[in-house]
Amino acid sequence: MFALAIHGGAGTIARASLLPADETRYRAALETALALGYAQLQAGAAALDAVEAVVCSLEDCPLFNAGRGAVFTHDGHHEMDAAVMTGHNRLAGAVAGVRAVQNPIRAARLVMEHTEHVLLGYPGADQLAREHGLPTQPAEYFFTQKRFDQLQDALASGKMQLDHAADPNWKKGTVGAVARDVHGHLAAATSTGGMTNKRYSRIGDTPLIGAGTWADARCAISCTGNGEYFIRAVAAYDVACLMEYKGLTLEEACRVVVQDKLAPVGGEGGLIAVDAAGNLTLPFNSEGMYRASRAVGGEAFVAIYKEG
Repeated sequence: MFALAIHGGAGTIARASLLPADETRYRAALETALALGYAQLQAGAAALDAVEAVVCSLEDCPLFNAGRGAVFTHDGHHEMDAAVMTGHNRLAGAVAGVRAVQNPIRAARLVMEHTEHVLLGYPGADQLAREHGLPTQPAEYFFTQKRFDQLQDALASGKMQLDHAADPNWKKGTVGAVARDVHGHLAAATSTGGMTNKRYSRIGDTPLIGAGTWADARCAISCTGNGEYFIRAVAAYDVACLMEYKGLTLEEACRVVVQDKLAPVGGEGGLIAVDAAGNLTLPFNSEGMYRASRAVGGEAFVAIYKEG
């Protein structure tokens, strides 16, 4: 039994806000990443390798707010965060604020496997990546006109992120993947460019183990949404706690966190999750979430809007 779920961000994603051509591009990117990870799991790859490959694929796609498609900070550059965790041994690695690493998720794995630490920030994380030969890119590589225009709008409005009503295309951009491999091991990976117009080296939930990313023997979780709320709720770890201490199923635990705990206090977003039996769930409380999943013997599922 193996299973895989991926996401590309959650937020205000109304059907009327996406042109048919844009929707096709998003779906194609999700399908490509899903097929890549599923093929690896089918060939017997470790869950960690599969989630890394999926997230690298999404980081390389300028459509998503991670890697090449990362949003601009207030100062006009990019500060990217990422984390990875394996469930069978609870090893974890994360980076925050990296500016030059082509694939921040690979830097996060580097921290996990080649240092005694869990979380490294800029500039040390970029330095470590260079020392180990990870590909880096100049600032121009991360430039996209859409993200630059979003920064100009945000600067004009004076807000860290675009207002939902003012821009129906605005979404909380994060990418992630969770997997169970044929060996029964679980892994989670998450990567983000953060929030448009963010200041003071703001760090969200993505690289914080237990907040935006978690994996243990019971489940693997990758979150997307308004990071501050997910941090306060320790959202990813809370799913595991509800399963361990209250005996909830994966689906029940995720529903409690996303709908009962986050939604009432304004924590918009969602998560993807897999448990030790290969069960998948992809709940969210926003208008949409770019998402896809597939379990062994099943068909590929790809969706964007709330109604799926």
